[in-house]
Amino acid sequence: MGEGIHPIVPLMTNVQKISVRIQKTDVAAAAASRDLQDIQADIALNWHVDPTKVNEIYQQIGTIDTIVNSIINPAVSEVVKASVPRRTVADTLRDRGKLKEEIDTALEQRLAAYGIIVDDVSLVNFAFSPEFKAAIEAKQVAEQEAQKAAFRAQQAEQDAKAEINRAKGQAEAQRLLRQNLTAEILQQQAIAKWDGRYPTVVAGEGSLPLLNLDRAIAGK
Repeated sequence: MGEGIHPIVPLMTNVQKISVRIQKTDVAAAAASRDLQDIQADIALNWHVDPTKVNEIYQQIGTIDTIVNSIINPAVSEVVKASVPRRTVADTLRDRGKLKEEIDTALEQRLAAYGIIVDDVSLVNFAFSPEFKAAIEAKQVAEQEAQKAAFRAQQAEQDAKAEINRAKGQAEAQRLLRQNLTAEILQQQAIAKWDGRYPTVVAGEGSLPLLNLDRAIAGK
């Protein structure tokens, strides 16, 4: 080299570290169900940067914070908006596992293009509009009242059957009593209840005598 000529040596003034460990990002996403009910979904995403693509990711996207704000959050929001409208609210609640699978697959495919690997997706919570909550509560109240009414009707039916059975029992008891109540039994009952006084009123002709005094005195 000639005198006064120096090689240009690039200077590294800053080293940026990007972690390849698993990161956790919570995202609140909103979407409308197939029956046009507003749903708020809280998604917890576990992910990490592909170690083989760290330099490329940093050059094209930036730091972890930039990855979260520019890639992760929009991706989760768009995937939720694409998946939730395929179902009604009732289907969403019933098929929550299938919805999670759809979101998992969509996020894995979407984020893989950026060198981001999805480790796990959790549907933490679903929230609905106040109107829908009120409708659900009203439905639950109506179902509870219907169950109470059915129970009361069943109870009333059982009480009616029990009353009929009691009446039948009483009628049968009366029938058996009349069947077994002979003149001798009536005579013995009259004697047992007689206080020793003669009646002041005598039954008319054709009436059965209440007491046979001759037999009562003779003890026959």
